[in-house]
Amino acid sequence: MQTILVEQIYHRDEDRLLLRFKKDQALIEMIRKIPDCKWSHTNAAWHVPNTPESKLELVRLTGKGVTIRWVDQIVPKAVSKSNPDLNTLSKTIAQGELPQKNFAEVKVTKANTPGVAITDELTQFRRYMTQRRYSDRTINVYNEALKVFLMYTAKPVTEIANKDLEQFNHDYVIKHRYSLSFQNQVINAVKLFFRCIYNTKFDVDAVERPRREHKLPNVLSKAEMKRIITSPTNLKHRAMLSLIYACGLRRSELLNLKPADVDSKRGLLIINLAKGKKDRVVPLSEKTITMLRDYYKAYKPKKWLFEGQEKELQYSDTSLHAVLKIAVEKAGIKKPVTLHWLRHSYATHLLESGTDLRYIQELLGHKSSKTTEIYTHVSTQSIQKIKSPFDDL
Repeated sequence: MQTILVEQIYHRDEDRLLLRFKKDQALIEMIRKIPDCKWSHTNAAWHVPNTPESKLELVRLTGKGVTIRWVDQIVPKAVSKSNPDLNTLSKTIAQGELPQKNFAEVKVTKANTPGVAITDELTQFRRYMTQRRYSDRTINVYNEALKVFLMYTAKPVTEIANKDLEQFNHDYVIKHRYSLSFQNQVINAVKLFFRCIYNTKFDVDAVERPRREHKLPNVLSKAEMKRIITSPTNLKHRAMLSLIYACGLRRSELLNLKPADVDSKRGLLIINLAKGKKDRVVPLSEKTITMLRDYYKAYKPKKWLFEGQEKELQYSDTSLHAVLKIAVEKAGIKKPVTLHWLRHSYATHLLESGTDLRYIQELLGHKSSKTTEIYTHVSTQSIQKIKSPFDDL
């Protein structure tokens, strides 16, 4: 099993995460798919942005046989020069070897290392979320968020109070300019942990969330969408991107599809246990069905509708992101397009074509209509008809 040592650095006026690990080409390929991943000749290591998004991508690697060691949460730079254990550690890593000593044995900060007590709490929390059938992604994110908070407080769980979370938000989250979504993830994890496992001084209901951001979804024009989905020459790649847009799918929903989920006779695509453990169906046009038939004849998938190079192995999310990136480049589009942009574009184009918002809510699988209403703010159907008073001058 490979181990990546993650260290927070400030490189070329940017807050970055330095990644140290034994040279392994397969692992390097996975690391390079993290957005804005770069090689540092000075540090002789790969580095990525110090953002919750990058950390989430690193956490996802744990599901692929990789161990992540978060040194930046254990060892501050201020004491690294004075600690002989850390100097030995750095030299050992630079030589391409991983130390036998557990990193958690180095005790140097208030944000103490995850001792036995914290490890037990995290194990108990993971077991609770597993039996409640939370998704693997949610379990990993919440567990990592709770770990950061407990390590920061360095207190027994029974002594933690609301002021500790307030201090964490001010002195850790805001100080390091972490995103609102990261702050909410920590709050979600902490509230779930204390509400369901402990009866302590911590008042779950008194926790206040940060003010929500109101960002508009990114939307592509129909012409841009056509250029993207027609640019791949590979039939499988073209089918995957087309189906995301044609049915407004999330990335995980596409990858979890099975051949039996395509009901060509009724013209429906069945999406099982999507976000929120909800099933839904979306319509399939004749054009989409024809495309899927051509794909099925060429690849003959067995277990998953879209399989990797080896039969019956699910197509990976990193490979899917790479497919989109290449397609966007070939289409000559300079925007930072993500897979979710295709889903946003699907909803917006439906709205502009006159589809009722209630139907769009059902097609997207939104629990609340308020989530769907955001597309009314990016639809150009009515906005473009508004005449500016400037034109009358």
